[in-house]
Amino acid sequence: QVQLVESGGDLVQAGGSLRLSCAASGRTFHSFDKYHMGWFRQAPGEEREFVAAVGRAGLMTFYAASVKGRFAISRDNAKNTVYLQMNSLKPEDTAVYYCAASESTFSSVSYYYSRNYANWGQGTQVTVSS
Repeated sequence: QVQLVESGGDLVQAGGSLRLSCAASGRTFHSFDKYHMGWFRQAPGEEREFVAAVGRAGLMTFYAASVKGRFAISRDNAKNTVYLQMNSLKPEDTAVYYCAASESTFSSVSYYYSRNYANWGQGTQVTVSS
């Protein structure tokens, strides 16, 4: 099992930027590069939705259409950390952002679905004011 701790959420004006971080650890945690990593978000009254994901080596990335070109996901396997750089933020980006991890075998489609991730962080609040 792996523990995930998100940080970096804040209140920011529209057009601004934030960088979220997700640090992985755990008593049975072996190697961060065994995990596919994803970011999801959930706004009040809405279902959790996919934002971005990155493959084990950091070479493959996936984005929701709503954030493509504005957000960038990356990982540092030496630091057991995944990042989400968010630029040109909009009020509709307001949500709790969750980090997720999975050791399972993934196809390209697998990254987009929350049910494929077994490990989740507690979330960090991002609020974008207009």
